[in-house]
Amino acid sequence: MESLDDVIDAMIADRVIHRHRRKWLIAIAIVVILAVVVLFTGGWKEKHGRKVPTLTAPATLTSGRYEYNFTKAEIVRTPKTKYDEAKAELKVYFDVKNVDTEEFTSHNVDGDLLRLIPGPGKDLVHSNGADCRGILGWELVYGLPPESCFTKFDIPADFSADMIEVGVLGERYESDPSVLGANDTPYWHNETADAVVQLKPTVVIDDGEDK
Repeated sequence: MESLDDVIDAMIADRVIHRHRRKWLIAIAIVVILAVVVLFTGGWKEKHGRKVPTLTAPATLTSGRYEYNFTKAEIVRTPKTKYDEAKAELKVYFDVKNVDTEEFTSHNVDGDLLRLIPGPGKDLVHSNGADCRGILGWELVYGLPPESCFTKFDIPADFSADMIEVGVLGERYESDPSVLGANDTPYWHNETADAVVQLKPTVVIDDGEDK
């Protein structure tokens, strides 16, 4: 027969086992709840601080081979008609100057260099480049004064925002990595984020009357 001490030891061991089992069950439940929360909030996405400066328009900055002066933004709405659905576009205005002291060549602002930042978890929206003097893809000549231009972003018809953010990327004048057969002559490439510009957009209604 078991002694009284053996019975007491067994009771204590059983309580310890139950206590630890309860802790493990609570821990597992917490992990499951956290996994469900993460799943429904977009997955395991580590948040990082912005590594480039955030500027508020009017703002001037140099990025790659261009110097920009961002001035204003407009949400242009076209009302629904009998034949067409309502639509909208975002226009961002800026003066831009070619400051390419490396090659002194003419070039146009590529649509990849200006991107709309629509919000967390959403893909960046590429612009259509720069429209200057009524010509999309206007060639900017080194040494000439800045041109007044704008760029467009495709947005939903019901888009609205008190503040919009535009990411500005600039090419780098550098050569390819030093590997066998690589070009060791520097050139403009490798677009890199340089800044984010914030603008407060105004709403403009395009009813077609001035066309």
